[in-house]
Amino acid sequence: MEKRLLGKSGLEVSAMGLGCMRMSFGDTPTDKQEMITFLHKAVERGVTFFDTAEVYGPYTNEELLGEALEPFKGKIVIATKFGHNLIPGKTGREAMNGLNSRPEQIKKVADASLKRLRVESLDLFYQHRPDPNVPIEDVAGAVKDLIQAGKVKHFGLSEADAGLIRRAHAVQPVTAIQSEYSIWFREVESAVLPACEELGIGFVPFSPLGRGFLTGKIDETTSFDSSDIRANNPRFTQEAIKANRVVVELLQKIASSLGATPAQIALAWLLAQKPWIVPIPGSRRLERLDENNGAVSIKLTDENLKEIDQAMAEIKVVGSRY
Repeated sequence: MEKRLLGKSGLEVSAMGLGCMRMSFGDTPTDKQEMITFLHKAVERGVTFFDTAEVYGPYTNEELLGEALEPFKGKIVIATKFGHNLIPGKTGREAMNGLNSRPEQIKKVADASLKRLRVESLDLFYQHRPDPNVPIEDVAGAVKDLIQAGKVKHFGLSEADAGLIRRAHAVQPVTAIQSEYSIWFREVESAVLPACEELGIGFVPFSPLGRGFLTGKIDETTSFDSSDIRANNPRFTQEAIKANRVVVELLQKIASSLGATPAQIALAWLLAQKPWIVPIPGSRRLERLDENNGAVSIKLTDENLKEIDQAMAEIKVVGSRY
């Protein structure tokens, strides 16, 4: 597995990370031991970058990674997140009760995450979502205190705009920005990616496969469980799926010429955008993990990239992302 640096921070991770949310949060229950074995297989395959959050579960996802990845301490990077109020006793999205990035809350979450992840210092600590009630300078200051105390190594932001990134970075250097980015959702290209490049910040795309749509395995007949976020997502109505099929057809065309899959082309496209971009596709099955990791060895040509850009410029994606 190739490695990449997240900006100028010196934080080196595998070129393909692993989003772990759905291992214990979302539509389908999973077997804990099965997920531990899966995570071990991921490490064996060279994955060193794992993404979780206190809210996934809540708490159970961090606990899973803490148990599964403890044998690899010091050899892998675990990113986790703060920023929500959580309701005791509730699970899934029902546990989320608004945002909370007050400094005292951030420090409380850090201490709890350290215990669940079984580490002495959090490798990368993201603010999960911007909190309109707390100045970003206060957030960055709290994480700066944690870094000085040795409890956190690197500071990150998720879904922050360019203005917030600059303000936070002025207080405590930001290592990585995590936001949605894929061939069919490119809003970050206008201001966020240029800010990252200017400031030397890495970028971590979540939903790099469009919540599974860009794999080509979803069509108008696909049904989603009520607990699946896609069940009420405007991009996953039958009409939207049918209209957006043209995006998958574009990926399939290029994939067939390179002996690849649509998912691999979608991920290779992200990797080709900047050397400091590290996608974190979610996976719970070994064949999907291997397919996603295979994208690292696919090098799209300038002609491939031009074809994709020209085609996408003519395609109107139907449905908002949420």
